[in-house]
Amino acid sequence: MTVLSNDEFAKQVMQLAKPVEPFEPVVTYDRDGDCIEFLSRADNFYAERIDDLVTVYYSQETNEVIGSLLKGVSKFCADLLEKMPALKIVIKDGPTKLEHIFLARLCSFDRPPGDMVTLTYRKLIKVADESKAEAQLCLN
Repeated sequence: MTVLSNDEFAKQVMQLAKPVEPFEPVVTYDRDGDCIEFLSRADNFYAERIDDLVTVYYSQETNEVIGSLLKGVSKFCADLLEKMPALKIVIKDGPTKLEHIFLARLCSFDRPPGDMVTLTYRKLIKVADESKAEAQLCLN
């Protein structure tokens, strides 16, 4: 049995420790579930459904918006593109900015500017923009 001094032990432990890589925002499109999950930070979170499309993730520590789950994405996009065909430039197969999907949803219903759902969508747009969040969609 080898006996190490405190300094030797600390040195060996530090050599074993690997630096933690910084968290990168995550966006996952699940074609089978027809949903997009988005996390901008690695915080523990709680979820709140705000409408038939979006469940918002809030940080347990700060209560800030840190992500979301969008369900029924292909139907929402198909309905939206039927009403506004020009959006095909922005929402199509391939990388699509989440901020565009959130903005399209915000523009698709009539709510007062101070409404909580409207304010939450504005926060989601900001978080998605700051995170440069994109989903690899396949809407066919």
